Amino acid sequence: MTSAAYLPLLVQLVLAIGVGVVILLANHFAGQRVRQKSPIKDTPYECGVKGEGIVHTRFSVKFYITAMLFLLFDIEVVFLIPWTFVYRDFLANNIPILAPMMFFLFVLVLGLVYEVKKGALEWEK
Repeated sequence: MTSAAYLPLLVQLVLAIGVGVVILLANHFAGQRVRQKSPIKDTPYECGVKGEGIVHTRFSVKFYITAMLFLLFDIEVVFLIPWTFVYRDFLANNIPILAPMMFFLFVLVLGLVYEVKKGALEWEK
């Protein structure tokens, strides 16, 4: 391959680094700074109102379970979308793809049924 084939990659890399540097410089020059050590500096800021109570509250396990389930079933889409795009190509080349796709979906549905039976999706527990 010639080096001209890598020109779009180089342009994208330079733009990405340039945007990052510009953002950092704009933050440095235009951002607010506290020159002296003050107790206000390390407090969270929310709508101009001084924070009250515990800064780092503990979240319920339900939030983490919901997030993990979302990631699990979101990864499903990452696998299904490419399969839909190449399904005809596989059929044209006599490559059986329907059985692995159905097995993958079966395992996902089995996992969803397991989570429903365990009550992981019930918020009012």
